[in-house]
Amino acid sequence: MTSPHAAEAGPPARPRIEILLVEDSEPDVLLTQEAFEGARVPNQVHVVRDGVEALRFLRREGEYASSPRPDVILLDINMPRKNGLEVLGEIKADPALGSIPVVMLTTSQAEEDVRNSYAQHASGYVVKPVGFENFLNAIRAFEDFWMTFVRFPPRA
Repeated sequence: MTSPHAAEAGPPARPRIEILLVEDSEPDVLLTQEAFEGARVPNQVHVVRDGVEALRFLRREGEYASSPRPDVILLDINMPRKNGLEVLGEIKADPALGSIPVVMLTTSQAEEDVRNSYAQHASGYVVKPVGFENFLNAIRAFEDFWMTFVRFPPRA
């Protein structure tokens, strides 16, 4: 027999998931933000436009001094100034950042990019699908797995 108060309590509140999107394509940024707006899990998507800016965000430098530590990073490969593979390498080599899961979200289907991403300890590799609905479905699948079932490392 359960307590009458047990039904009132409900499930524990889920903490908000902090997502860092590293993406230089404005249409892809807008699609990703739109997909996460309808997520069942509370989240905040932070956007930076290139690899240099991503590292400044992660290291809390300059205008990013008060930025939260992301729970997961969505990282494009083909970007100006510093590409995603270079950024991935720096993240995973940094003891303060290396435990953050990084999922490559890119148009590149090159086997070399896939191999290099996993060699540098990417947590996943997702090729951006063509078309609005397909892209939304991919982000929702990401949400279903990463934001529902995965337990993230504690924030520092």
